[in-house]
Amino acid sequence: MTLVEVWDLVKHYPGERSWFGLGAARAPVRAVDGVSFTIASGRTLGLVGESGSGKTTVGRTMLRLQEPTSGRVRFDDNDVFALDAARLRALRRRMQIVFQDPYSSLNPRMTVAQTLREPLEIHRLNGAVSALLEEVGLDAAFAQRYPHELSGGQRQRVGIARALSVEPQFIVCDEPVSALDVSVQAQVLNLLADLQAKRRLTYLFIAHDLAVVRHIADDVAVMYLGKIVEHAPAAEIYTQPRHPYTTALLSAVPEPNPRATKQRIVLAGDMPSPAHPPSGCPFHPRCPHPKKSERCRTEPPPLRPVTPGHLAACHYAEEPM
Repeated sequence: MTLVEVWDLVKHYPGERSWFGLGAARAPVRAVDGVSFTIASGRTLGLVGESGSGKTTVGRTMLRLQEPTSGRVRFDDNDVFALDAARLRALRRRMQIVFQDPYSSLNPRMTVAQTLREPLEIHRLNGAVSALLEEVGLDAAFAQRYPHELSGGQRQRVGIARALSVEPQFIVCDEPVSALDVSVQAQVLNLLADLQAKRRLTYLFIAHDLAVVRHIADDVAVMYLGKIVEHAPAAEIYTQPRHPYTTALLSAVPEPNPRATKQRIVLAGDMPSPAHPPSGCPFHPRCPHPKKSERCRTEPPPLRPVTPGHLAACHYAEEPM
């Protein structure tokens, strides 16, 4: 059963004027430019891309932490963007977020117990702080500590406990392990997987590292410059990528076997500005595909099926790299 549906989501930020407000406004920043996907109940969609690709903006806009420019988001038959403030607050109990930075997302003046009780009081729920801490692998003694007394991994576990406190169905995990040590990353990923199985949670897991997403995602969507350029089951993304950007990202994943040979694809230049995206395919200025042509520079490729269930936005998706 589909739990979350996103249709043609757009989020543009107005361009800034020059100093002292003089002159014409600059072009808008196209942070998210027509993103669509669905997530089935109990499954995880990994949303992957470089910094600046629009991943976090998608997650925040879906929850209306930022207001959209246009598009629709439906959560379990609720039109999220059409809800008034009271109904949105009620729905937020079922849609939560775990933020990237586990330190700045916690109030430094509140103890762990106060942090976890706050959402319970807002939504008038009964819940034991000690039970929430135990569920995320922390001792009840942590309840009286402040964020600065915790390690990064412990702070992120508190952030996860806060999201769980209101018993949600859907959680946006916004790069929840990127600020943690590698050894702690595995522990938090395993915790998220265990919680999903126990509570039948649905995740949108945002990350820039395909190696991290591989361990938790059922499906993967790859974003570039505000658009999804490839979307497929995780197994296919890792074995048969169809977009040259996905292929380049996979080539950067470290290989644990020291004897294995792997050709690294180094992309030329930086990602273009979302205020001034290139014409045609947004990836064409950096594309290493041998068949790159004038068509790539002038005609935007649609996100289309290449094989059943595997979508790619590339004119030469059927051709090998």
